Amino acid sequence: MLASFSCFLLSFFLTAFFIRYRNLHDHLSADTDFSSPQKFHTKAVPRIGGLAIFLGLVLASLLRYFSDPPSALFLLILLGCSLPAFVFGLIEDLTKQISPRIRLLACFGSAILASYFLGASLRSLALPGLDFLLQYPVISITLTCLMIAGLTNAYNIIDGFNGLACMVGMISLAAIAYVAFRSNDSLLLFMAVAMIGAVLGFFIWNYPKGLIFLGDGGAYFIGFSIGVLSILLVVRNAAVSPWFAALINIYPIFETIFSIWRKKFIKKMSPGVPDGVHLHMLIYGRIARWVDPGNSNALLSNNARTSPFLWVFSGLAVFPATIWWHNTIALQILTLAFCVFYIYIYRSIVLFKIPRWLKQ
Repeated sequence: MLASFSCFLLSFFLTAFFIRYRNLHDHLSADTDFSSPQKFHTKAVPRIGGLAIFLGLVLASLLRYFSDPPSALFLLILLGCSLPAFVFGLIEDLTKQISPRIRLLACFGSAILASYFLGASLRSLALPGLDFLLQYPVISITLTCLMIAGLTNAYNIIDGFNGLACMVGMISLAAIAYVAFRSNDSLLLFMAVAMIGAVLGFFIWNYPKGLIFLGDGGAYFIGFSIGVLSILLVVRNAAVSPWFAALINIYPIFETIFSIWRKKFIKKMSPGVPDGVHLHMLIYGRIARWVDPGNSNALLSNNARTSPFLWVFSGLAVFPATIWWHNTIALQILTLAFCVFYIYIYRSIVLFKIPRWLKQ
C-alpha cells in the first residue's frame, strides 16, 4: 500500500503542477481542436496528463530502489519498454503530426521490448490447435505482441470522456492485483497497486471537470502496462487462466474489434478514420441527459455523466473474472456473453430502442 500511496502523491502533485503552470506549455500541450467527431469539450485543455503518471512512477521506482531493488528494477524495465509507445504518443499530443501508422509501429516496438526483457510471451491460450503453434517462439512472440499493441491502441480509442479510460484501467488493475495476491505473486501485486496509485493521482484532476487530459501518450502507457501485466500474470502463475487476461480487458478489446469491423465492412471506410459512433459516444448522445443544450457547463456535465455507464459496463466483465480467474470454461463463456451483450446494447442504442433500465 505504501507503494500505491507514494505513486498517488507524486502523480497527484505533478498533475497539479502541470495544471497550475499551464501557461508555460499551453502553446504545445493544449487541445484546441473542437471540430473532430471525437471531441467533447469546449475549452482548450492540456493533454499531457500521461506525463505526470509516467514521471510519478519513475520517481516512485527510484525511491523504492533503496528498500526493494528487484521490484523497483522491474518497474523501471517496464517503464523503459513502454517508451516507444509513450514517447510517440506524447509527441502526437504536442505536435499533432504523428500518423496512426507510426504510433501503431511504436506500440509494436514496446511490445517486442516487453517480450524480450520481461518475458511477456504467452505459450498457451487454452485453445488446443492454437496452443500447438504457440510452442514455436516466433509465433508466440508475434501473437503476444499483437495482443499488447492491440490493447495499447484500444485504450486510446476508449479515451473519449473524462475519467473513462482511467477508471476502466484501474478496475482491470485492481483485478490483476487481487489475483496476484491470491497467487502469492508479490512482484505483480506491487506493480498493479503502484499503477493504480499513479493513475488515481491523475484521475482526481481529470474527473469530473476535465482540467487536464490523459492524451495519447497516457492512454498508450496505461493500455500497454495493463497488457503486459495481464500476460505476465498468466505466464508467471500456471493456475491463472489466459482467459482471465482476456475477460478483464474485453471491453476495450471488443470495442476496437467491433469498430474495425463496423468501419471496414459496414461503412466501407478506413478503420483509421475517426467517427462519432463508438459506444461511449452513443451513450453520450442518446442516454446521458442534456441539462441545458448549448451551454458549456451542460456539455461538461454530460461528459462526466457518460463515463460511469462504461465503468459499470466494464465491471460486468471484470467482477466475474476475479471470481473464476482459474476456470477457463467459465471465463470463455463469460467472454462470449459480454460480446453478445455489447452488440445488443450497441444495436439497441443505434435503433433508438434503448432498454428502459439503461435510461434510468
